[in-house]
Amino acid sequence: MPHLLAMVGRFSARHPVIVIAAWLVAFAALTGITATSSNSTGGTASVSMPSTPASEAFDIVHEKFPSKGGGRDTTGKTLQLVLQTRGNAKVTDTDTAARLARILAKAESIPHVSDVSDPLDRAHPFISADGTTAVAILSFEGLTEENQERVYDDVLAFAHEAGASFRAEVGGELFADDVPEFGAGEILGVGVAFLVLFLTFGSLVAAGANMLVAFTGVGLSTVGVLAYGAINPIQPTTITLATMLGLAVGIDYSLFILTRFRAELREGRGVQDAIGRATGSAGTAVVFAGLTVIIALAGLSVVGISFIRDMGLAGAFGVLIAVLMALTLLPVLLRALGRRALPRRERRTLAPAATSPTGPGRTPFLRKWAVLVVGRPVTSLLSAVIVIAIIAIPTLSMRTASNVPGGIDPGSTQRHAYNLIVDKFGGVQSPLIVLVRGQDVAQKIAAVEAELRELDGVRLVSTGAVTKQDDAALVTVIPDGGPIDDTTETLVTDVRDHARTIGGIRLDVTGETAIGIDNDAMLHDALIEYVIIIVGLSFILLIVMFRSILVPLIATLGYLLSVGASFGASVAVFQWGWLDPIIPAPQGDPMLSVLPIILVGVLFGLAMDYQVFLVSRIEETYRKGLPPKDAVITGFVKSAPVLVAAAAIMTFVFAGFASSPMAVAASIAFGLVVGVMVDAFIVRMVIMPAMLSLLGHAAWWLPKWLDRIVPRLDTEGHALDRPHPIAPDQDHPILTHSR
Repeated sequence: MPHLLAMVGRFSARHPVIVIAAWLVAFAALTGITATSSNSTGGTASVSMPSTPASEAFDIVHEKFPSKGGGRDTTGKTLQLVLQTRGNAKVTDTDTAARLARILAKAESIPHVSDVSDPLDRAHPFISADGTTAVAILSFEGLTEENQERVYDDVLAFAHEAGASFRAEVGGELFADDVPEFGAGEILGVGVAFLVLFLTFGSLVAAGANMLVAFTGVGLSTVGVLAYGAINPIQPTTITLATMLGLAVGIDYSLFILTRFRAELREGRGVQDAIGRATGSAGTAVVFAGLTVIIALAGLSVVGISFIRDMGLAGAFGVLIAVLMALTLLPVLLRALGRRALPRRERRTLAPAATSPTGPGRTPFLRKWAVLVVGRPVTSLLSAVIVIAIIAIPTLSMRTASNVPGGIDPGSTQRHAYNLIVDKFGGVQSPLIVLVRGQDVAQKIAAVEAELRELDGVRLVSTGAVTKQDDAALVTVIPDGGPIDDTTETLVTDVRDHARTIGGIRLDVTGETAIGIDNDAMLHDALIEYVIIIVGLSFILLIVMFRSILVPLIATLGYLLSVGASFGASVAVFQWGWLDPIIPAPQGDPMLSVLPIILVGVLFGLAMDYQVFLVSRIEETYRKGLPPKDAVITGFVKSAPVLVAAAAIMTFVFAGFASSPMAVAASIAFGLVVGVMVDAFIVRMVIMPAMLSLLGHAAWWLPKWLDRIVPRLDTEGHALDRPHPIAPDQDHPILTHSR
């Protein structure tokens, strides 16, 4: 592979017009797909899930009761106007009822409102047990994408006016949450990343070239994801994840190759020869690291959930484009930069050992760090594990939900309305639809209802319908709690278990609430399976990479520690609300069920990146004959500067996205911030060198039978130092130039 990638780099440098034209054609093609498809398909992303007991029961409900929605009827456009009296007044009091009637009459004049229900209607009252809260249902007609935002604003303005007499909140999910644009936090994160590049390179043009390649890749990958979304609608978070990952790895991958290019220039090589050797050596590591991330993200498809699959594939596409850009477009820029990629003071005199930023003379702190860790491995190891364990402790309190009801913002009027209804009416917004099946159901339905009323957490039980064949019936159960309360989840289990106590009757639970609970459980099981797959894949890849058993084992355990720290910090911030004044995204809710599995996949790829870039240098030094501890120190000092810069860049980029007001995007980004910092600065720079120091020669042991079957990989480009059967001068002017 090194020779192939070296040829790619040399070709790109010698034919910049072809490379740029090829990328422009790809950009134009994807843009054309987006433009021609976006008007033919509309709507929001649909979510397909594997079958669960609740979803299977839902299908049976539609079959048995075609007119029943099982809680999924979305044909009507409605909002809930929740009105609560001030003080101890009751909505049925004469004066209060009169004010309420005037408010409801005025609500009918809101444009596009077709009907306003009367909560005081004796036939269908919607008044809380204490008489302080009433809920009116506003129905709409004639809504379009162009006018719905204005209509919603009119309703909010009306609710504000009603606030003079009542506490007024507007609930429901008539309109989707706004998708924030690229904000100041993201821009600041990218700006700090650029500063890190400038400090690393000491050259403004080198830092600029690195960022240009990364942003070009992000632009192309974003258009590609939009093209896919134009044909198959996707969630907004899918684009955010692709952008975030593409930008972070795009900067890092170009950083690795550009750093090697500068090192080759310092060795006295010509510009084009240095380009070929940089893409052949560092480019090989970039390909291996990129493929690892791509496999991990594409592997999310095995979960079987459409939007997780889309997020994984979009992220994988962003990483793929970043790899290809680093191997093709970056060499074009490197040819244009030439020796200007080096600081001005180095361009005239190139002394290899004295001026290399990865040499011992330029990294005194990192050398002292390595000496400290290697000199006191037990203390370093225990300290690192204790720190990670403390960060991971909140993981024990993690609660997840497939969908947090009431909107994404706990401070919104939508959430306030939802909370008021739960407090005053229990789970009326989240009914459980119980499907009763058997023979002579009508005769047994009373016994079923009696059994259900005896269960803990039940507020109300009512019969909806019985089939003409008398073989099925629907019973609505209103729980005491909301759809994400533990009591409601327990109630779903209890209802299913109680089917055994009623002879000849089968009870199934469905509806949005039960489906959400089942989906959450399914995602939990999928997470366990995915972790097993990822851990196994990690172990196998690292055995091939390092030809060792213990090094992959330590690396994999370190990855799990990073995941635990990421989970723990995410729980503390987004579930407990520890950084509420700092992070604008909603906090205080259960973690979204998709978050853990996405973090597991992304962190796996990034952790393997750091493992490859750090430990491969240590292994290379050890294989040359240095004692284990000396090899750890020497390899660490050579690779750590680039690793520190790469991890810092990723941290700042992710931190910028963590400032997003979107809960999903912010929680993923924050989890990655913590995961990257822990993995790079604690696991790879403390635990790994400490363990390698303790194990000594045993760290690199591989059974002979395994040594014979494991393929040999060259991720450092050593093959470039061996003779290669290529005609030198006339066919490859780069070699001539280097002389």
